[in-house]
Amino acid sequence: MIAEGQRLVRPARAVKSGVNRRSRVPRGKDFVIWVALVCGAVVMTFPLYWMFATAVRPRNELFGGGLDLVPSEFVWTNFTDAWGKLPWAAFYFNSIAIAVFAVAITVFINLMAGYAFAKYRFRGRDIIFFLMVSTLMVPIQVIQVPEFIVVAEMGLVNSIWGVVLPRSAEAFGIFLVRQFLVSIPDELLESARLDGASEFRIFWSVVLPLCKPVIAVLVIFTFMWRWNDFAWPLVVLQEKAAFTVPLGLNLAKGLYYTDWTGLMSMTLLSVIPMLVVFIIFQRSFVQGIASTGMK
Repeated sequence: MIAEGQRLVRPARAVKSGVNRRSRVPRGKDFVIWVALVCGAVVMTFPLYWMFATAVRPRNELFGGGLDLVPSEFVWTNFTDAWGKLPWAAFYFNSIAIAVFAVAITVFINLMAGYAFAKYRFRGRDIIFFLMVSTLMVPIQVIQVPEFIVVAEMGLVNSIWGVVLPRSAEAFGIFLVRQFLVSIPDELLESARLDGASEFRIFWSVVLPLCKPVIAVLVIFTFMWRWNDFAWPLVVLQEKAAFTVPLGLNLAKGLYYTDWTGLMSMTLLSVIPMLVVFIIFQRSFVQGIASTGMK
């Protein structure tokens, strides 16, 4: 009897596995899209692979001619040699401190400002919002001189706060939060007011838990912008001890000679923090982009 029951199950499993196997193989238009996506992925990831291959390649192979995709030997000491030539530990500490403080302050300010534009009605709200969004078209180089004068008057030159505070409110982040919060029903906030909650309590306990997707988007973008920022830290941070990782990479380029294996090894390490942040917030990031992009 048991053998007979197994005969009934085995064909069903075989049919099911066959359907899954056939459904995984793209055909027709799906196959063309699949090939295009694979080609795009290869093009996108090849610079990262070439940076890795250059970082671990022997120095005498760099300018030997030819195109060798795979190094003849993996020289891992390129990382330790490059690490000892400059104070990279201080550079990483400064970059991490700037990125972490910038993310905390910028995300909080953007959430509060976006909440005000989305849920409060006051005179001139739409005009102020339009003017704020218009600042996205102003090149950052135009305002660097007045920004530096303000930072110098405040005594924040060579300080991480001189890098963090001028960029505490991002027009893009406020716009993103406002677009996300418009979809939250006003009745939810009115019910909280009827229960006696204060305006900050409503923002903290009702609105903020609903903003996890857009918070993930803001965290990733803000961390990436502050980590990769080069021009503004180059203006504010004038001593080597206060340099960030991008300034250190620029310092590693010599006037007459450049250690390309060491430079690529440190550049490869500088990508790791951004990958870690993206992996942590990846699921909420996709959800936030989808929910704000459909409005």
